[in-house]
Amino acid sequence: MSATTANSWFSSRTEPDTPANRHRDGPQKWGSPLTYFIALCFIGVCIAPVFYIVLGGFRTNAQFTTSPAALPHPWVLSNYTGVLTSRTFWGEFANSVIVALLSTAGIVLLGLMVSFAIARYDFRLKGAMYALFAAGLMFPMVIAITPLYIVIKNIGLVDNLFGVIVPQIAFGLPTTVIILVPFLRAIPHEIEEAAAIDGASRLGFFFRMVIPLSLPGVVTVGVLAFIGSWNNYVLPLYVLNSDANFTLPLGVQAFSSQYSSDTAKVLAFTSLAMLPALVFFSIFEKRIVGGLTGAVKG
Repeated sequence: MSATTANSWFSSRTEPDTPANRHRDGPQKWGSPLTYFIALCFIGVCIAPVFYIVLGGFRTNAQFTTSPAALPHPWVLSNYTGVLTSRTFWGEFANSVIVALLSTAGIVLLGLMVSFAIARYDFRLKGAMYALFAAGLMFPMVIAITPLYIVIKNIGLVDNLFGVIVPQIAFGLPTTVIILVPFLRAIPHEIEEAAAIDGASRLGFFFRMVIPLSLPGVVTVGVLAFIGSWNNYVLPLYVLNSDANFTLPLGVQAFSSQYSSDTAKVLAFTSLAMLPALVFFSIFEKRIVGGLTGAVKG
């Protein structure tokens, strides 16, 4: 008998015959049909409005009048092509990209550094600092919008994209810290000691070891920050005044007011405005779930 065969035989003989092992070896059951039915109902409630908006962009106003819930017949592409050839749409798209990327970069970098200090070092008021970030989750931006606007006005950032970027970074840090601290705390201290023996500084350990090992959490907070910034409406509404600085959420409102009688074109503009966030979330959906699961385990 070869060593491999012996090891496999020994493992099969010594592995306990538990219900979990029998369930793993046997065929898995689908479960209750009622559970799947309820889940499909929830999925339908979430997806149906999105499909209605997207398909509505392929219709005409006459079709909305005669059959509001029917499929497009015929399919009309002029609504989408009209939006895609508009300089206003691409200007607002560029503003949203700038705000989302800079906000995400600031949230991830600052949050990672703060989380590293809280998770890896002992200092006075460490618990109070962590509790302060945790308390930040209870104060959304909408509650503080009036004093926040006064601060932005006093520092001269009204009608400036940085007047949106800086507050978004500040309000995005609590969620980032809460998610990243368990990741950084779970890194074994032996790795840090080995890196110190090899001559790595604290910054070298941070960039060479901490960031790669906490990459699932970094991706999670990055995606959440990007989507939150892309969909933010209240703060740009207060801060941005000129059409040239509008982001896409404000652009949708302005476009809806300008073309209030053209429902199909408004739906086409809305579909194109929300499409990047949907695609971005769909691509990184598994990483978000994996990152949040790792944070809970930590």
